[in-house]
Amino acid sequence: MNSAADNDCGIDIRARAKYLAIQSDPGRNSYAFSYTITITNYREEPVRLLSRHWVITDQNKVDEVNGKGVVGQQPLIQPGASFEYSSGTIISSEIGDMSGTYTMETEDGELFEAPIPLFVLAIPDMIH
Repeated sequence: MNSAADNDCGIDIRARAKYLAIQSDPGRNSYAFSYTITITNYREEPVRLLSRHWVITDQNKVDEVNGKGVVGQQPLIQPGASFEYSSGTIISSEIGDMSGTYTMETEDGELFEAPIPLFVLAIPDMIH
């Protein structure tokens, strides 16, 4: 599990990834992963997650994904509260990684970026 706890924006982001063997097809260079993200608001005010920017890297390419919210939501996260969601991605090699940012907004309209720490996507026993 990786965390962006040391950032100074007051938002802690933790990521866990899992290889999905049954949804993968190594013969076609298709490796599926699920990931769960937990976002905790340590600020003194609620924040809304507006959008996401992901950088997904494998041994063959780098993809960037931008979108509104996460899993169809733009959650409002209260002070001291957490929001957790799960999603997935497919990469074309046995190992890769993801990182990025969430664009957040305070109640008074201040926009800021919360960094998503890099986390590894790897088939079991790939990393020792």
